[in-house]
Amino acid sequence: MADAKVEIYTKMTCGYCFQAKRLLDSKGVDYTEYDITMGGADRDRMMERKPDARTVPQIFINDTAIGGADDLAALERAGKLDELLGATA
Repeated sequence: MADAKVEIYTKMTCGYCFQAKRLLDSKGVDYTEYDITMGGADRDRMMERKPDARTVPQIFINDTAIGGADDLAALERAGKLDELLGATA
């Protein structure tokens, strides 16, 4: 469905992460997930990309930080998510 590069930083027991992934899955979006439950290089990379990030999920579409699950849902409600994802009608 989407031509966009979608990346999501998550933690294992995060309900908001599950919510965001469920929305992306429902739209048939392929995404790369980075589990930062134990910290490590992926968490460091997330902090480099979005230094003010303090919560997960952190979602990037085409290397642009769009925020978390609430931000993703707001884009969907506003009808703007498909455009960001490069969906064709």
